[in-house]
Amino acid sequence: MTKKLSGKAAIAGAIGSAAVAAALLYANKRKERKNAPKQPGPIPSGENPETD
Repeated sequence: MTKKLSGKAAIAGAIGSAAVAAALLYANKRKERKNAPKQPGPIPSGENPETD
């Protein structure tokens, strides 16, 4: 009942599934970054920052 895919169809299927996987990974990383706590900015103290 199942047919074997021809060379071009197999390549297109592999590229398509890789694109879907990449899109899911990208979306997951964006979601994690959005939910991550942001670093607070510098605390204003009125003093000049010390630099080397």
